[in-house]
Amino acid sequence: MFTGIIEAVGVIAASEELQGDLRLYVRTGDLDLSDVKLGDSIAVNGVCLTAVALPGDGFWADVSRETLVHTRFPDLSPGERVNLEKAMQPTTRFGGHIVTGHVDGLGEVIAIEEDARSIRFKIRAPETIARYIAAKGSITVDGVSLTANAVEGHVFDLNIVPHTAQETIIASYQSGRKVHLEVDIIARYMERLINYSEGADTNLTEPAGGVSMATLAAAGFLNRR
Repeated sequence: MFTGIIEAVGVIAASEELQGDLRLYVRTGDLDLSDVKLGDSIAVNGVCLTAVALPGDGFWADVSRETLVHTRFPDLSPGERVNLEKAMQPTTRFGGHIVTGHVDGLGEVIAIEEDARSIRFKIRAPETIARYIAAKGSITVDGVSLTANAVEGHVFDLNIVPHTAQETIIASYQSGRKVHLEVDIIARYMERLINYSEGADTNLTEPAGGVSMATLAAAGFLNRR
């Protein structure tokens, strides 16, 4: 489990194909590894990976075919910078929101503009996960806990303040860049629970009908002020 507050920016040091999947070596830079043990989880651009070797200045991790299908890890190359966060502990300050490290899909940066000292981004989400993104709700982009300032169709807006731009890889984004998206876990479970009670079967990997207005009204989610 993670909070979406990036602790350091690392670098992909090596990427090796291994019997049909991938093994990555991530050089972790300023990330403190003194309390990291073999088998611990570290989020790399929002993807929860397991440390299988700790050579000193970073860690090796195995990337399964499932992860390769839903992320841009197949396109990572040595030298690329990545956001890093260690798994949270019971004493961790909860500065972001609940992040599982299980990426739901890839979004695409479609517009960038400066706004005073901030940077505004527009990101297009896949149809299968766009319905889980709400204005002023939480969204994880490459592991960073952010707020969707506005949502129109499949496109949502982000405002990146100077600190976030400095401490993550977001300032390097260009139009067309693919990014990892993880939606708010509360939205996922709420839809699953409501649809299950109606006999529907919906998940993030297949388009589904969504929650009916009648169900939302009965659950008390409509006409709230």
